[in-house]
Formats: sequence, C-alpha cells, structure tokens
Amino acid sequence: MATMKAVRVHSYGGPEVLAYEDAPRPEPKPGEVLIRIAATAVNPVDWKIREGEMKDWLQLPLPLIPGAEFSGVVEEVGAGVSRLKQGDEIYGYTSLMHCSAYAEHIAAKESEVALKPSSLDFVEAASIPVGALTSWQAFDLAGLSAGQKVLIHAAAGGVGSLGAQLAKIRGAYVIGTASARNADFLKALGVDEVIDYTKTRFEEAVKDVDVVFDLIGGETQARSFEVLKKSGFVVSAVHPPPEELLTKYGAQGAMVAVQPNAGQLEEFTGFIESGRLKPLVETVLRLDEAARAQELSQGGRSRGKIVLKVTD
Repeated sequence: MATMKAVRVHSYGGPEVLAYEDAPRPEPKPGEVLIRIAATAVNPVDWKIREGEMKDWLQLPLPLIPGAEFSGVVEEVGAGVSRLKQGDEIYGYTSLMHCSAYAEHIAAKESEVALKPSSLDFVEAASIPVGALTSWQAFDLAGLSAGQKVLIHAAAGGVGSLGAQLAKIRGAYVIGTASARNADFLKALGVDEVIDYTKTRFEEAVKDVDVVFDLIGGETQARSFEVLKKSGFVVSAVHPPPEELLTKYGAQGAMVAVQPNAGQLEEFTGFIESGRLKPLVETVLRLDEAARAQELSQGGRSRGKIVLKVTD
C-alpha cells in the first residue's frame, strides 16, 4: 500500500495528540480526483474535532486526519471525472464527514474543488474556501442584499475578514467588531464601521441591523438580538439561535453548516482575479507544526488565516 506523510489523531485530547507520521495514501473513487496537497488551512473546527467535541455528530473513525480546505495539484482522476485533469492546480473544501487535508494527498469529489485563481499562490489559495463558502452561504440564508446593514462579529478573523469583503461585494453596509489593533486592517477591507469590543458594547453603538453574522456564539449571540430591525436575521456559524430569543425579538435565524460547492469557488475566483476579494494569511507553518498552528487558532486572536505548507 502506498503511503504519505500526514498528521493523525489516534485519541482525542490536546495538541499533543497530533502525530506527524506515515499513513495510507488514498485512491480516487469514481467522481473523485487525487490531489497532491500544497497547502492546507487551519480552522477552529479542526481543534474541536481533535478534542472530541464533534465525535457524536461526525462519527469519524480513529485514527483521523483533520483539515478540510486545501490547495494543490491533481495527480489522478477517477472514473467519470470530466471537468478536471491531471496537472490542474486547484483549491477546495471537502465536507467535515471526509476531512483529511493535513496530509500530502487527499481524494476529493470533483464537485468539491475548482481551478485555483492564477493570481494566488498555493498558500493564499488554501486560505479561501472555508471562510468564503461559510460567509456566502450564511448571507444566502439571511437574504443579505444591496443596501442592507450587516454586523459581523470577529470581523478580523479567518472567516470574518472574507465575510466582510463578500458582504461589500453584495453591496451591504458592513459593521465589524474587533479589537482596536485591527481597526485600520478592517477599514482597508472596506468595512464601514469598526466597533472595538474591548471598550464598547456593540448593542449600545449599533441599531437597525438587517443581518448579524455571528462567529462567536454565547453571550455575544444573545446580545446581538438587541441590534436587529424587526424581522432581522441572526445567522451563526457557531450554534443555532435559540427559539426563545427569535420569538422574543420577532427575529429570524439559522445556523450555517458550510457545504462544498465548486460553483461558488469558481465565483470567488472571479472576485479574486478582479481584485475584489483578497486572501489574508497571518501565519505559515510546516505540516509537522500542526500542533503549534492549532494552539494559535485556539487562542482566538489570529488576524486572517493560519496555513500549513505541505509541499514547496
């Protein structure tokens, strides 16, 4: 059996359970492509899976390989693949049910990947799929449209920073919560108002918001209902808005569970090539430094994305 280097979890726990080791190399099934991974990005869901928070939902067998977004080169194509060919440079997101991107190879469905934007290198391209797909699908759920006002929590993070740009592409007025050190950074992305959450309670500074994009949850989500217009929408990437709050405030709400979508990736490529959507990578580490990368992600203070470089 052919092998590859990968980061695997044999038992749930802290960063120390991430083992950089040899693992079986996957083979592409019908409708799949085998990709030589160049880079993979780190997301909060990766360390939540590592800690076992999602084991009952995902039911992934151990040992597992974390990671779901990546860039790389197509090495083999399975039966029935028609859009991609060997040698294509791609980027993509595979569902959490099949996450396995902290590795030298991944087998992904053709419907989960798209040609990489030519203006981006592999590290930059790997930072795009999860944040952009999550944001775009959240805005679809909430019906965000031109002229509306959206409040994005954690706007300087890996998802929020892409969400802010995509909200501007949709023609929305964008308000973002972040620390003071990220104010200029967000203004450069086109954010109209930045609220320093360390000094100001956002519900005292913002009113009549059409959509809240919640990337924090908990108390922040609960307080968000106070800023909504009547029939406003809270869309969360963390947990579903409680029914009692939706009823109390006459609001709408939903949780976005990001789905792979090659067509949307192709749409993002157009935004990227035209300069309207830019990657934001803060830290680049090697694949064998995955534990450190997840510790940085878990600290919750990253600006933009953390990316693991797999091949040169």
